[in-house]
Amino acid sequence: KSTIDKVIAIVKDENLKKDKQSRRAALRKAIDERFDYRQMVMRSLAKNWDLRSDQERQQFISLFKSLLENSYASKLESYSDEKINYLSEVIKGKYALVKTEVVRPSSTIAVDYKLIQENGDWQVYDFVIEGVSMIRNYRSQFTKIIRKDSYEVLVQKLTDKINELEQGSNASEKL
Repeated sequence: KSTIDKVIAIVKDENLKKDKQSRRAALRKAIDERFDYRQMVMRSLAKNWDLRSDQERQQFISLFKSLLENSYASKLESYSDEKINYLSEVIKGKYALVKTEVVRPSSTIAVDYKLIQENGDWQVYDFVIEGVSMIRNYRSQFTKIIRKDSYEVLVQKLTDKINELEQGSNASEKL
């Protein structure tokens, strides 16, 4: 809840609306404190994680983080006073599930956050939007690309996608 409150404060901040780079940096900082990118990547790569060297793992975590930031930042930035309802919280050992809904004038979107407790801190390792797990979705795509082509092709495709997303956001900034 505190992370969502921080994110909402950032996207509502009038001064940051004029300074896209500072807003992105503030969003990145707030989200990075709560997201466990290593867990996300381990779960997304599944058995392919074990086959990677430490260097490949670090590179992939960095790429994955960049992909998420670029994919979701514009969605966060388009926030316009939707209401966030916290429906329930279930804790089982070191895992937790927080169910929320984003209420818009035209629709309500279910968003569930899966968290893991590490070093006394709760970190998001997956989010499920309208019943679709982000991790399961990426795992399916990543596995398919690795099977059909290779891990190296997956890395290249992610790099290309990130560049495309960054170009898109830069293009809109220039207009």
